[in-house]
Amino acid sequence: MQGQQLPIYSQYLYNKFLINPAVAGSEGFTSLNLTARQQWVGYSGAPQTFSLSIEGRILKKGLSSRKGSSHSLFRPGNDGKVGVGAVIYNDRNGLVQRTGFQVSYAYHTWLNSATQLSMGLSFNGCYYKINVQDIVLEDPNDPILNSDFRHGVFIPDVTFGTYLLNSKYNLGFSADQLLQAVIKIGGNGYKNLKIVRNYNLFGSYDFQMAHDFIFQPNILFMMSEQLKPMADIGVTVKHGLDYWAGLTYRTSGAMIANIGYKYKNILIGYSIDYSLSEIQRLTYGTHEISLAMRFGDSARRYRWLDRY
Repeated sequence: MQGQQLPIYSQYLYNKFLINPAVAGSEGFTSLNLTARQQWVGYSGAPQTFSLSIEGRILKKGLSSRKGSSHSLFRPGNDGKVGVGAVIYNDRNGLVQRTGFQVSYAYHTWLNSATQLSMGLSFNGCYYKINVQDIVLEDPNDPILNSDFRHGVFIPDVTFGTYLLNSKYNLGFSADQLLQAVIKIGGNGYKNLKIVRNYNLFGSYDFQMAHDFIFQPNILFMMSEQLKPMADIGVTVKHGLDYWAGLTYRTSGAMIANIGYKYKNILIGYSIDYSLSEIQRLTYGTHEISLAMRFGDSARRYRWLDRY
């Protein structure tokens, strides 16, 4: 199958964990995020995505074994280098529906007193189904309506990511769908289904301005092994940690505007995508809303290990 195979987000800057497992726990706090995205509102069969994710850092007091016992006893250590996270999502794109999950493990280490390197691995699984009942056929007795396509298939997979984080900048790389659906459980009609690897490279840099304003240029480069690259090139203006607004150009042909607000430990964001192609005449744009709660957050973002 060609074309879009993974969900696309417009507010990944505020939940990078959705595109890179190494982000899990990288900033120290625990984050619970809900995202709802409706692409091309008003266009029948347009992609829509819902996701719920949680990620955080654990084991500031790691586990070390005590010898001399028939059972392993543990006492606190001082690591704090482990992050974990999970995602559940539902993504529908035309006749294709994917319902899945992701469980992630990340390891964080300091390169120096101010820069952290993270590596992450996630196990993913999704139930992939083509909704053949939505296909309009001239012959109501067409064999496809009674084929194995009526049944879905479960596809396990793996994602790897790295993430470099500093108080001024961040840089991340991830490779998704590494197994390329070599394992498919059920649904013999899907035996020729091709899932390709996808790669993400993103980064941003914070320029401190007057009156607590921050100017942040950012970029996300996406490419699959179909060799169809796409990039988001944007800027975001923040006021402290409480307000932000941004504008992004997506090379596939869209402009994205987003705004956000933080109140105590609750963050809410909204974005609208305006397509630069002919389809915009038939739609009311693409809309995405995100809601997040952060626990253990404070104004002292760095060094966050000292929070725990």
